[in-house]
Amino acid sequence: MLENQKKDSYKIAWLPGDGIGIEVLEATKIVLDKVKLNAELIHGDIGWEFWKTEGDALPQRTVDLLKNVDAAMFGAITSKPVKTAEEELVIELKGRGLIYRSPIVRMRQMFDLYTCLRPCKSYPGNPLNYKENIDLVVFRENTEDLYSGVEFNPVPQELVDILSKISKPFSAFSSLQTDEFAVSCKINTKRGSEKIIKAAFEFARKHNRKKVTIVHKANVVRATDGLFLDVAKEVAKNYPDIIFDEANVDAITMWLLKNPYNYDVLVAPNLYGDIISDLCAQMVGGLGFGCSGNIGERLAVFEPTHGSAPKYAGMYKVNPIATILAAKMMLDWLGETEKAQLIENATAAVIKEGKTRTYDMGGNASTLEIAEEIAKKI
Repeated sequence: MLENQKKDSYKIAWLPGDGIGIEVLEATKIVLDKVKLNAELIHGDIGWEFWKTEGDALPQRTVDLLKNVDAAMFGAITSKPVKTAEEELVIELKGRGLIYRSPIVRMRQMFDLYTCLRPCKSYPGNPLNYKENIDLVVFRENTEDLYSGVEFNPVPQELVDILSKISKPFSAFSSLQTDEFAVSCKINTKRGSEKIIKAAFEFARKHNRKKVTIVHKANVVRATDGLFLDVAKEVAKNYPDIIFDEANVDAITMWLLKNPYNYDVLVAPNLYGDIISDLCAQMVGGLGFGCSGNIGERLAVFEPTHGSAPKYAGMYKVNPIATILAAKMMLDWLGETEKAQLIENATAAVIKEGKTRTYDMGGNASTLEIAEEIAKKI
């Protein structure tokens, strides 16, 4: 389900996170205020700072908040390895020996936000466009695959024994000490594959898109990617009005650059979807323009695809357009399509005019100045 029902008022979880996440959400609020969205923005604690102080980057109080809202806006979080003695002590005392896991990955799995929707559109006048008139949409499966979190380092001896018995290729590793290698499990289910592929085809049909391309590596990763491709072929039979296409993940990175106009909607397992959506984002201006929606049946969390950029924190110099476009996606999902279109039109107008640009676009406008300029055109 890619859309919710329009309501008179909304509760929105407001999750700034770390670094520039705080700043880009501040800028986004300026734009949302201008379209007069009738919503209560409820702050939620999330990110690296709460890991350091509480041992949990996604505190239970924030989980409880997400259970009682219509949608969420998420800024960015810092995920970094422990480097200093002070940080190591913090982890020992507060982290209780837990391995840090990205809170956005946890949210995706906890609330079954199985669709990661990433539109990549080149707006006229953007000096960072790779080519004009690019309009791609990436559907990334959001809860399975190599992001499932089933990993071992060192590898338990029990697992070594089992794999040695059932897998001939594993015998090359079975003689190693258990701390000399690591295992990450790539898990794809028929149900998860079917849900994301159906979502892509339904989107294509509703928005008059002509083609859906399945991205995989089934010629090598035969079990998991083979299942994904087999499911895609079955689902495609129900959409005879839409062209069904497939491509290996390595090849499509080349073909997208050579001729992005050959593609329309792309759907992929988690890791491949992450990779190709960043490639597509770069073709339309970079991460300053990369917006994303993590969408489930009941809840959706919208975010820019960039990180927290600690070196820029507090400087108010980064481009907030990705987050503003993520808010546009949120409004579409909530059924507020007219307000969503106002935001996109105003954003496109500012980009085309070219008078107000952040440093990445060759200008010197601040994060908030861009937002204020967009708000003026609404």
